[in-house]
Amino acid sequence: DVHSHLEDKSGAVFTFGKSKFAENIPSKFWLKNDVPLKIACGDEHTALITENGKLFMFGSNNWGQLGLGSKVTVNKPTCVKALKSQKVTLVSCGRNHTLICTAQGNVFAAGGNSEGQLGLGDCEERTSFHRIRFFDSHGPIRMLSAGSNTSAALTDSGKLFMWGDNGEGQIGLGKESHASSPQEVGVGRPISWVSCGYYHSALVTVDGALYTFGERDSGKLGLSTDQLTGHRVPQKVKTIGRPVSQVACGGGHTVVLTDDGVYTFGLGQYGQLGHGTFIFESRIPRQVEHFQKGRVCRVDCGENHTAVVTDSGLLYTFGDGRHGKLGLGEENFTNQFKPTLCPRFLQYHVQAVGVRIHIQTPSLFCFSQKKSQQSKCPWTPAACSVGIRTS
Repeated sequence: DVHSHLEDKSGAVFTFGKSKFAENIPSKFWLKNDVPLKIACGDEHTALITENGKLFMFGSNNWGQLGLGSKVTVNKPTCVKALKSQKVTLVSCGRNHTLICTAQGNVFAAGGNSEGQLGLGDCEERTSFHRIRFFDSHGPIRMLSAGSNTSAALTDSGKLFMWGDNGEGQIGLGKESHASSPQEVGVGRPISWVSCGYYHSALVTVDGALYTFGERDSGKLGLSTDQLTGHRVPQKVKTIGRPVSQVACGGGHTVVLTDDGVYTFGLGQYGQLGHGTFIFESRIPRQVEHFQKGRVCRVDCGENHTAVVTDSGLLYTFGDGRHGKLGLGEENFTNQFKPTLCPRFLQYHVQAVGVRIHIQTPSLFCFSQKKSQQSKCPWTPAACSVGIRTS
C-alpha cells in the first residue's frame, strides 16, 4: 500500500521507462530502514544515496560501473559495502562510469575509462570504486557531474575541474583530445553549477552567467555564429537576460533555469524543448511559456526528454515518450511537445528526479513524500549532484 509506506516518512522510489529493475514496467520500491536522499541515472545504471550515507547501485555493469567488484548485472538496489566506512554525500552517473564524493571529502570513481573519465591518470576500467587522490588537496566538493565519457567536480570555493573525453571540446580544454586526470577549467570568476551532457557541457557562475562548450551543431550551445569557432573552450551565452541558477545538458539540447522561468535551446524534434509542435530546433535560448516566475526549482534532461520539478513538488515531463519514460502512464508512450504534468504523483511532493541520458535505456526515476510531509523544495547547488543526467 503506497500510502502506508509514505506516511511513515519512508521515501518511495518510482521507476518508469526501459529498466531492468521491473521488466520495463512502471514500478516502485522502498529501502529497508533507510530513506533515499539523492538519485542519479546513467546509460543503463542507477545510483541512490540514503539519509544514512549508504550508496545503493543497480543496473547494467558491463564496465564495472556499479563499483561492486564485478561486471555482473544487478537488477535490485544493492549496497556498496566496500564504502560502508564512508558516508556518501554526492553521486553522478555517466554513460558507463560513476562518480561519488564522501563526507570526508574523498572523491571515488568506478566503471568505464576509455577516455580517462575516472580521473585516475590512466585509461583502465575499474570494477570497484577508486579514490581520485587529486581531490585530497583540492576539496571540499559541492557538486559532481558525469557525461558520456566526461567528468566534472565543482569545489566549495567555486573552482571547476574536468576530465575525460575532449574530442569535441566538451571538457573545455581547447585542442587537447582527452585528460585522464582532473584539469581546472576557469572563466575568471567562481562557478556555482556544472552539467556534462552527451558531447557538450555547460557551467554557471556565481553571478548567474551561463557558459557552454563542446559539440557545436544544432544550436545546443546557444551561442552566436561568431562564437562557435571557440566552442572548445567555455563561451558565454549572451541572449538570456536573467541570472541563471541551473543548467542541464542532454543529447542535443540544453535546459536552463533562471529566476523568471525555464529556457531551452538546441534540438527539439521529439518535443524536448517544450515549445510546441512547430519548434524542432532553436539556436538561441527560448523561454518555455508554461512555467511562471518562481515556480520551478529543478531541471534535468535525458538524451531527448526533459523533466522539471516545481517548488510545490509537481513533476512535468516533455520530449521523447518511447518506453513510457515520461511517466505519463503505461498506455501513453507518445512524444510530448509541451510540459505535461505527471498525474501519478499529484498526491506526492517529488523530491528528486533522475533522467537517463542515452536512448538505449531511456528512463525516469524519482522519489517523493506525501505532500503533508514536505513543504519546500530541497535542492540547492550544495545539496545535490546532477545526473540526472545524465546523462
